[in-house]
Amino acid sequence: MTDGIYILGNDVVYDQVVALLNSIEANAGKKIPICIIPYNERLDKVREEIAARDNVTLFENSAAITYWDNFATQIWKNYPRAQKTWREWGFSDLYELPMHRKFCAFDGPFDKFIYFDADTLLMGPIDYVYEKLDNYDWVVNDFQYKSDLKYIFDGSPELLKQVFNQEKLQSQIFCAGWFASKKHIFSQDMLVDILNKLEAGEADVMALVAPDQSLFNYMVLRSGISYYNFAYHDSEKATGNHWSSNFDVVNNILYDQERRLTYLHFMSIGASTFTQLCAGEDVNVPYRDVFLHYRYLTSPELRPQSFRVESPLMRLQKTTSSFIQQKVNNIKLNYRNFKDRITQ
Repeated sequence: MTDGIYILGNDVVYDQVVALLNSIEANAGKKIPICIIPYNERLDKVREEIAARDNVTLFENSAAITYWDNFATQIWKNYPRAQKTWREWGFSDLYELPMHRKFCAFDGPFDKFIYFDADTLLMGPIDYVYEKLDNYDWVVNDFQYKSDLKYIFDGSPELLKQVFNQEKLQSQIFCAGWFASKKHIFSQDMLVDILNKLEAGEADVMALVAPDQSLFNYMVLRSGISYYNFAYHDSEKATGNHWSSNFDVVNNILYDQERRLTYLHFMSIGASTFTQLCAGEDVNVPYRDVFLHYRYLTSPELRPQSFRVESPLMRLQKTTSSFIQQKVNNIKLNYRNFKDRITQ
């Protein structure tokens, strides 16, 4: 039986991918096979990085990629509220569709796996996670259950009561940026049943800010597969993992009240911020030196030695460019909405 790690990535998050790969190599305690799932075809730098590492491969099962792209498309294309909401926000009709490619992990080479978003760093060994998969189908380690349910499910209270077991609902929601599971954990019959339920109206429970996360939560809860959250079931020993927490740093390892973190998640910090940092710009990134340590662990000579502060003029240019782009997007959106109305 093969244990492994999946990462969703492309060249846009290249600096984060390199930092994550280096943190795994440094802190996992052993060499673990890693497979990078392509977010899209922008992979030139990622392919070069893969070629330099003997334990890293690219997920190239085109049939699986097509299947899960179509699976997500079928769900969201048949969900009118999602289409309407994303258009109002100025997004495409299939907002963040490539994020659903992390589902490809269920058809990959690893029997048991841990999935990492690219904006994470491994802080310690993960054998205990694979061991927990001997008894559970889905394993997480986060405090999403303490947050507002609306970030995962924002359907009406009446519909939520119809769809989910209310005793488990709040305690079993999770962040889809880091989780562990098994190959083919969702059978074909399960997937057909899930699609039927969603198309019958249950899709209306799902929140739309992070559609892949809402869908993962729906599938785990609705399928009834076994679930374990270290942060919930073993809260006395659990550590935080989000960058907003105040952790101690010792030799580039983060600790929460003297307990070593398993991973650090830079969730909600844009990839462009890390690109700017690695280009030598003085941008605000929590645990910046820790990130830079892992990003340049194997190439310390390339690490920026000083950081330049962006000039007011450059900042104004970027702000103006962003404003103009938003105006263009709004014009496109208004035109599309007008076109939709006259063709109805």
